Amino acid sequence: MIIEVENIKCGGCANSINQKLMQLDGIEDVAVDVDAGRITLSTGQTSDSFRQTVLAKLSAMGYPEKGSLEGLGAVKAKATSYVSCAIGKMSES
Repeated sequence: MIIEVENIKCGGCANSINQKLMQLDGIEDVAVDVDAGRITLSTGQTSDSFRQTVLAKLSAMGYPEKGSLEGLGAVKAKATSYVSCAIGKMSES
């Protein structure tokens, strides 16, 4: 499963995304391409409801699917992503 998201800025973001998504049942591996803003998931789950669960988790962290938010929602997601990024940076060390 490949998902393109907004607001990925650095390795801290990637680390947070990896940690949170690996907590979901059914996720076997997570690869984050920071430059492309793309997340590739290895999973046996293919249902739309599972994809929606993953998208909801990403959005709550400040990394909504590209083009899914506008206006204040996009601003809030960007602010939330800075917090997720900082947490990811702290847990890298």
